[in-house]
Amino acid sequence: MSAEDSIPTARPQSDVSSAVGLVGLAGLFAWVAFARAYPQFADALNLPGPRAPMAGPHAALVGLVAAALPMALWSTLVDKVHRRPSTGLDWSLARARNAEHGITLTKLAGIWATWAILAALYCLCRWYWSGNYVFAINVLAWASIPIIVLSIPYLFWIDRYLVNRRDHAWHFGAMVLLREGWDVAQVKAHWRTWIIKGFFTAFMISIIPFAFRNVVEAELSVIAHSPEKMALIAIEAMFMIDVMIGTVGYIVTMRPLDAHIRSGNPFLGGWVAALICYPPFVWGILGDGRAINYEFDAPGWTHWFAGNDVALAGWGAGLVLLTGFYAWATFAFGLRFSNLTYRGVLTNGPYRFTRHPAYVSKNLFWWFATLPFLVSSGSEVEAIRNCFFLLVVNGIYFWRAKTEEAHLLSEDAKYREYHAWMAGHGAITAPLTRLFGWLDPRRRLGLQSAG
Repeated sequence: MSAEDSIPTARPQSDVSSAVGLVGLAGLFAWVAFARAYPQFADALNLPGPRAPMAGPHAALVGLVAAALPMALWSTLVDKVHRRPSTGLDWSLARARNAEHGITLTKLAGIWATWAILAALYCLCRWYWSGNYVFAINVLAWASIPIIVLSIPYLFWIDRYLVNRRDHAWHFGAMVLLREGWDVAQVKAHWRTWIIKGFFTAFMISIIPFAFRNVVEAELSVIAHSPEKMALIAIEAMFMIDVMIGTVGYIVTMRPLDAHIRSGNPFLGGWVAALICYPPFVWGILGDGRAINYEFDAPGWTHWFAGNDVALAGWGAGLVLLTGFYAWATFAFGLRFSNLTYRGVLTNGPYRFTRHPAYVSKNLFWWFATLPFLVSSGSEVEAIRNCFFLLVVNGIYFWRAKTEEAHLLSEDAKYREYHAWMAGHGAITAPLTRLFGWLDPRRRLGLQSAG
C-alpha cells in the first residue's frame, strides 16, 4: 500500500465545535464594548463615580467571565459535552453504587497538598513578587479561599459520577497520606498537569490587565487618521483575544465541560522547548544584550515605511491578518487552550490548513514586523546576525511543534488520523510534507538505489 493510500479521505471530526470559540469571542467583545462605553452608561443612569472607560485590572478579570460563561453554556446546552465518554463521567453511576467518602477525602488531601506546594513555589520564586506578576499573585491569593471551600462539595459531587475514582489526584493523595495502592507513574502524571496549570495560569493572569487596557483605552478618533496606529491597535486587539481566551483555557479545566487536562507532555524536550519561550527563562535568552537577539538596530516596519501611508496601510493589513490567524488559533480551542497538554483533538478552524497555525502565524509575524535584515546602522554583519537568530527562534518553535505532535500521536488514534489527513490535504501542511519528503536524504538515496 502506498503512502497516498494510507491518507484518510475525510477530515476527522473536531472535539471542539467552531461555535464554542465564537460565542466566547462575542461575550468578550460585548464586555469590551461596554467597558469602553461606560462613561455614556454612567451619564445615562446618573451613576456615581468617575466617568472613564472601565480599563482597570478588575474589569479585565470580568472579561474572563464574559468569555468563559457563553462557552461553558454552549458546550453543555448545545454541544452537550458533559455526556461524552471522554469526560470520564457516567451520570448513571450515582444510582448504581455506594458513595466511598474515603476515596474522595484522599483525593481532597492530594489536591490541597498540591495547592500548598504550588503556593510555596510561588513564594520561593522571586520573579513572582515583582512587575506584572504581583497582580497575578494577588488574584490567586484572593481566589484561594473560595476555591478551597468550593473544592469540598465539588469533589464529593463529581466522585459520584467518576468512572475511575482513583485518578491522578487520588494517587498523589494516597502517597501524601502514606496509604497503599498509589502508583508513581500516576503521581508523575498528576504533577505534569499541575505544574503546567501553576506556571502558565500565573503568567497569563499577569498580562491580561495590559492587553485589556490597551484596547479599552484606545482613542479611535485619533487612530482613524493614521494607518500605522490603526494596524497597531488591531494587532493589540488580536493579542488581547489570544491572552483572554487562553487564560480561560488554563482556568476552566473541568471534567463536566470535557475541558480537563487528560495528560501533560511526557517528553523533556517538549518542556524545554516550551518553557524557554516564557518568563523567567526567556528573560535570559531573548532581547537586548541576551543570547538570542534578532532586533539589534532593527527599528521595524513602522520606521522603514514612515511617511508612506499606502505602504503603512498595506503592510499593517498583512500583519493584522497574521495576528488574526494567530488569535483564531487560540479561540478555536474554546475552553481547552493550554500549552503542553492533551485535551482532545482540534481539526477545524485554522487547524484545517496547518497543524500549528499559531506557530506559523507568530513566526511569520516576527519576520514581517521586525524586518531583521534591515538595520539602521547599515551593517551587513548585524543584518546577518538578526536573521540567523530569528531562524534560531523559528527552530525552537519547530522543535515545540514536533514534541507536541509526538505527545498527541502517542495519546489519541483520532490525532493520528488527523495527522495523516493533514499530510495529504492541509493547505499549508501538505505541500510542506511533500517538500520535506523530497529533501529527506533517506528517500533520495532510496531513489538512487532503485535507479
